[in-house]
Amino acid sequence: MAETLVVVSKVKAMVKAAGLRTGGDYVDALTKKITEIVQASITKVNTEGGKKTLGAEDI
Repeated sequence: MAETLVVVSKVKAMVKAAGLRTGGDYVDALTKKITEIVQASITKVNTEGGKKTLGAEDI
């Protein structure tokens, strides 16, 4: 898998606070999902043109 894009300890703490555990593949799947979201934002901005900064509106 690619570089992890989340703070694993913070994700695990959030899940633990909800009374659950994280499976071994959870962080990898979360990183993949984040990568897909960021890539979609990049594509959107490049397609629309005219700006160089991703903003919340691009998600």
